[in-house]
Amino acid sequence: MAEVQPVNTDPVAGLIDIPLPREVSLWPQTWEARIATILVLVSVIALIWRVVHVRRVNRYRRAALAELETIRGASSTAPSDLPARLALLVRRTALAAFPRAQVAPLVGPAWLTFLDDSYGGHEFSEGVGRLLVNGPYRNDPPGEAELTSLAALVRQWIEVHRA
Repeated sequence: MAEVQPVNTDPVAGLIDIPLPREVSLWPQTWEARIATILVLVSVIALIWRVVHVRRVNRYRRAALAELETIRGASSTAPSDLPARLALLVRRTALAAFPRAQVAPLVGPAWLTFLDDSYGGHEFSEGVGRLLVNGPYRNDPPGEAELTSLAALVRQWIEVHRA
């Protein structure tokens, strides 16, 4: 008797796999595109470095501005000591920004001239900034308008002075 062979019931079993194309590379194919990609990466890295550098260099400004806000908040209880506290803040900020040998020996009009020169104005030696030198020693306390103007001048100096 002849033996019956089983019929293959799986129609896919005899098919051959189709070869897949190569994977597409994410690296640019032309030299111009490669150079442009490298230049963009270098520019982004340089920009990030610059932002971090500027932020680190200006850390003392942010700390001084935060302390200024603390001083202004505390000045409502004792406004008479505000000029002395602002003078100390300006001196400490200047010592953080400039060489100690340049800033430490300055007093009186020389100190105010230094502040004017680093600020680019004359508000310290000719305006309300004189309170930094003589405000703590005045017999009559400065008025509220003078103190507000002095605090605004100190804020502006902290933000824009240049070393």
